[in-house]
Order: sequence, then C-alpha cells, then structure tokens
Amino acid sequence: MNVSKCLPVVEELLPLADVESVFLQLSKQPHCLFLDSAMQQDDLGRYSFIAADPFDYLEIASHVENELDVLQQRWNVLLRDLEIQTIDELPPFQGGVAGMFSYDIGASLEKIPKPRCNEFQIPSLAVGFYDTVVAFDHQQNRAWIISQGLPEKDPAARITRAVARIAQFRDWIAEQSPPPQQTPTAVIDDTTLAAQFPVLAKGVEAGRLTSNMSAEEYIETAQKAVDYIHAGDIFQVNLSQRLLHRATTDAVSLYQRLRQRNAATFAGYFAMNEFEIASASPERFLQVSQGVVEARPIKGTRARIAMPEADLYVAADLQQSQKDRSENVMIVDLLRNDISRVCDPDSVFVTDLCRLEVYETVQHLVSVVQGRLRSDANVFDLLRATFPGGSITGAPKVRAMELIGELEPTARGPYCGSLGYIGFNGDMDLSILIRTITAGKGWWQFPVGGGIVAQSNPQREYAETWEKAVGLLRALE
Repeated sequence: MNVSKCLPVVEELLPLADVESVFLQLSKQPHCLFLDSAMQQDDLGRYSFIAADPFDYLEIASHVENELDVLQQRWNVLLRDLEIQTIDELPPFQGGVAGMFSYDIGASLEKIPKPRCNEFQIPSLAVGFYDTVVAFDHQQNRAWIISQGLPEKDPAARITRAVARIAQFRDWIAEQSPPPQQTPTAVIDDTTLAAQFPVLAKGVEAGRLTSNMSAEEYIETAQKAVDYIHAGDIFQVNLSQRLLHRATTDAVSLYQRLRQRNAATFAGYFAMNEFEIASASPERFLQVSQGVVEARPIKGTRARIAMPEADLYVAADLQQSQKDRSENVMIVDLLRNDISRVCDPDSVFVTDLCRLEVYETVQHLVSVVQGRLRSDANVFDLLRATFPGGSITGAPKVRAMELIGELEPTARGPYCGSLGYIGFNGDMDLSILIRTITAGKGWWQFPVGGGIVAQSNPQREYAETWEKAVGLLRALE
C-alpha cells in the first residue's frame, strides 16, 4: 500500500497581528473556531489557534445515536492511505477535526435515555475538518499560518493547495471590510420559551434573565440529590440550572466581552450552522500529546473577594475544606479508572492533587491525572472510555448521569461537553464547556452548577451557581 506523506506548508505571520484582531477577521468565514488561551497561564496557556472555512463539516442532530462512530467513520475515510506529519517546533494543532462535542453524547455512549425536554435542538456534535490553522505561541510572541493541503492526497497537489490556502488566509486577515450582519435563522419567541421559566433579576435588568429552575426548585432538587447520596445511590452528582437571556448583540461581540471580562485558559468560540459557542472555561478535559494523556479536573470553588487579605483567607479556607477536597479526590479516582480503560495501567498516576488556581472571579481546586495510551488504542477509544468528564457528572458516573437526566428539567446541550481539536496526527486537546454561553435562535443560554455531596448545604450550593455565573453576567452588560 502506498502511503502519502507530506509536511505542512508554513508561513510566519509577519508583522505579528494581535490574536483578537485575527479572530475578528476570520470570524467572517464559515465555521470559525477560536481556541483561545485568553488567560496566558504558564505553559497551560501558551498557545491559541484560529481556524475557519473547513473543507468538510459534520453536524449530528441531537436525537441521533452513536455520534462518535459517525465521526470516526468520516475520519477513517479521509485519512485512508495518508500519514499526516507535523513540525515539532511549531504549536501542536496543525490541522484536524475540531469543534463541539455536547454533553448529551454521553447518553449514547452509556446507553441511557436522552433528555426529554430539548426545545433548542442544538446538535449533539458539530465539527469542521480544518486543513489550515493560524497558530499563536504567546511565549515566543510569534504566529504562523499552517496548512496541510487536505483533502488532496497526492503530495504535489497537497502542497499546491496548501500554498493557495495560506495566501487566502493572509488576504482574509488583511481584509478591512466589516463583518456581515448576522440574523438568527429561526427565533424562538418569548411566549413559547421564556414564559415557561422563572424570571430572575441577578445582575441584569429585571425580566431579561430567566432560569429553568426557581431558587426554591433548585434548593429542593439539590436536597433530593443529597437524599440519593444518603440512600447510597451515588457519592456525588453535578447539578445545574440553565440561565437564559434574550440575545442583544451578535455572538462574536459577546465573545469579545467575555474574553475581556472573564479571561480563561481554555476559552473559545465556535460557529455552527444555527448556534455559536462563547466559552470562558478554566478546565481541560483531556489532552493527548504523543500518546501521553492528561486530565485536569476542577472541584472546589470560592468567589474572589476584592480585599486582598479576605481573598487570601477564602483561598486558605478552600484549600483546607474537607468537603471540597473529598469532592476533588472522588473525581480524580473516577478519572483514573476511566483513563485506565485505554491506558497502560502502570502508567496512570496523579501528578497534582487539589492545587489552588486563581481566576478573574473565582478560585478552584485543580488536580492533574496522567497516563500513556495503549498501543492498540486511539483518541476515539479514549473518548468512549471517558466522555463526558467525571468532574461534571459525579460518581459513580453512569448513575450520576441518570440522576442528572431525572433532576434537571432541560437538556444540557454543549454545557459540560467539550470544545477543542483532534489533530490529524492523533493528538487531542479538549476543554470542558463550563462558564459557557450558547447563542442561537435569538437567545443566550448558560447553565451553571456544582457538585453535590453528602455534606452539601442546598442553599449554599444554589449560591455557588451564581458565583460561577458572575463572569458570564459581566459579558451581558
């Protein structure tokens, strides 16, 4: 069998353009994707990537099962007889499949019912096949346009296409025309949607923000979750309320405000057919780099306080909290078990446990789990073994997901799913879509939640959901 090998074509972006200005220019193109290290935190926030105009695009409706199988079949057909090469000295994403994996894919993987109430019908999976990427290295303060020349398979044809694509991207970045006006393709009116839910007045004009649960309903539901834990059904479950706000601007402008007011290491924007994602996630779900797997679960949250001494006191309280540490350790154990299903068992270990990380509006306890992928396993096997992330389901995972479906009144959609890429070379990096707004059909929706354990106080858990919403609410103003 003849295998086609070809290095990508690369051109440095000179003069260096600001990452946000490049995003604004490329957001005019179809299915723009921005994987944005808006909070440039050491090596964790070293790279940002912008892709657009994929040569293929796949959207799978929310009622369809076996989404990952469909994606892998498309992947296998594309890469048959190809060996995609990358350049080690450049940022790691040099073309691949990238986009949104919704939380509800987990129902297909675990063979549990999908949510009954799913009025927005957001796709369960939406990804582009990107041959060309603009990659930023914030440590070196450099950027490159990288093109693989796909879907061409002949090496000469790939190089020809790659050169043309780089020129095309360079022209798009230099273009001075304003972005086109966007209008929703299908607006859900207030009377059929917002009127169903309690009106809230937290941080925005009264009557413009609604939730799928009132305060009383959330507290009552959280108590039900505690009762399930005391009955021995589960050890922990993640419970969320979905906030809903009438869209008042385009999603690109919304994302600009979000990244300016709530910078995060795993932030991002993605344009689907009818919906757009604007995320300020602080959490990595999974990274695969040359066969090494890393997960970074977050459990344990406190709001930031403007007074430095008080903020330090709150940080110390979080680090010493037995409840928060036990939540974190439970999820670390769950992830170790999930990862061990496709990694060499002796390679799975915890490199950090309950480390404090500080963000714009909150501070978290973060742990790091690593392992080495088995030689007979790939990233799709890893996703089947681990998706969705244990930090946003609970433990045991399948029972927690069943209870989420029972206790939460509406489908989660992108929330608690993932945004990121699977590189054509088999590497992967995915966030967990928390602190995330989904824009579409005239609305912005953004669930917020937290982990419920035996020691949980339902009123305190409800308050914590609002602490996590602060950064998102700032972007609405």
